[in-house]
Amino acid sequence: MATPAFEEIAETFEFLDDWEDRYRHVIELGRAMPALDEALRVPAIKVEGCASQVWLLPRIDGTGPGARFDFQGESDAMIVRGLIAVLHALYAGLTVAEVGQVDAAAELGRLGLNDHLSAQRSNGLRAMVERIRKLAAETAAG
Repeated sequence: MATPAFEEIAETFEFLDDWEDRYRHVIELGRAMPALDEALRVPAIKVEGCASQVWLLPRIDGTGPGARFDFQGESDAMIVRGLIAVLHALYAGLTVAEVGQVDAAAELGRLGLNDHLSAQRSNGLRAMVERIRKLAAETAAG
């Protein structure tokens, strides 16, 4: 299960043979993402387990399992900001119930990210996915 926005990223990655080009594309995705207001970058939405600073602010429309999931994110590292944009493409617009059904490792694996991220970045990416899943599960449970 992948959103059209994520499918578009996956298709772009298929055309970019060189990992450096893919890396630049991820950074560009991050640059295109709206910034999270400085005032919202508070400890309550900070993601632990990331080498860089990461904040994920849920934006959920509705209640229960049918609520629509969205979030804003920010990082002080350009590549991580790009990874947030990739995760946004993967999850935004799904219901909170659908968020829990996404096999993030498999979907992100289609982009080859696992092979090219440092161990710290991979751990941070997993921490972001876990936070997203937790936020969605809490909303789905009501």
